[in-house]
Amino acid sequence: MFSITKNQTSLTARIHKVNQQLPSEIQLEIAEFDSVIVWLNRQEKRNALNFHMIDKLIWLAKVLNHWTDIRAVVISGKGKSFCTGMDTSELNNTKNLTKVAWELLKPTQSKFQQVCLAWRKLAVPVIAVIHGHCVGAGLQLALATDMRFSTPDCQFSIMETKWGLVPDMGLTQSGLGILRVDILKELTMTARLFDGTQALHYGIVTNIADEPMTEAKKLLAEIAERSPDAVFATKRLINQMYHQSHYQLYQEKFWQIKLLLTKNRVLAIQKAKDNSIKFLNRQFR
Repeated sequence: MFSITKNQTSLTARIHKVNQQLPSEIQLEIAEFDSVIVWLNRQEKRNALNFHMIDKLIWLAKVLNHWTDIRAVVISGKGKSFCTGMDTSELNNTKNLTKVAWELLKPTQSKFQQVCLAWRKLAVPVIAVIHGHCVGAGLQLALATDMRFSTPDCQFSIMETKWGLVPDMGLTQSGLGILRVDILKELTMTARLFDGTQALHYGIVTNIADEPMTEAKKLLAEIAERSPDAVFATKRLINQMYHQSHYQLYQEKFWQIKLLLTKNRVLAIQKAKDNSIKFLNRQFR
């Protein structure tokens, strides 16, 4: 256990208030070195993201950005996995078609992009602690953090092409500077599963360990010894090196809309269950 300071007592009260406004699928917890942990807690769905979780994670990132007394944020998942992506049952629900269409058509960032990129904008370092599965939206969320610690056996995948789609949650920003372009193309085009050891080789994760939370807290201790203003400026400066225009983010949505309207998108869903399914010739030139 760590000793509670007066500053942490105030932080504990704020966390309690925030947790009252969060759904049970998201929990905020105080941690060592004036840091906080954001827990994904939809364990029965291996922390697959639903629309309500997305809205609340965006809200939470905005709240935390105003807390000048925290030094870092950790994002992790309770249960068997970090995050298995978007909840497909919500995406495929006809009641949500209008909502999804608006998010893809509006000129500003979609909620699906915001839920990942909001953590890049945070004024403090954000560390993802990953285990089990980190695929699809889960991997795009992790890539938008500043550092990532994983178990060696965690399963990763940029999963979207398996369903006839493209990653549209800010990958064109978050992937830049982390993965080599050829590796990013390979992993995205194939939707291949790979483990934490391979993720380290690719540069997707910062480090691997049997107890990644322990390793992440060692880093928190080091960061806590440095000026919070210098840490803030460093994050802003380095992120600016890999900044992409709003036009590039809109291209994610533009291509997603086009792919959603193709017959090959329907066939991709069928092929996931029946590998004998054959795709039609490429529609686009």
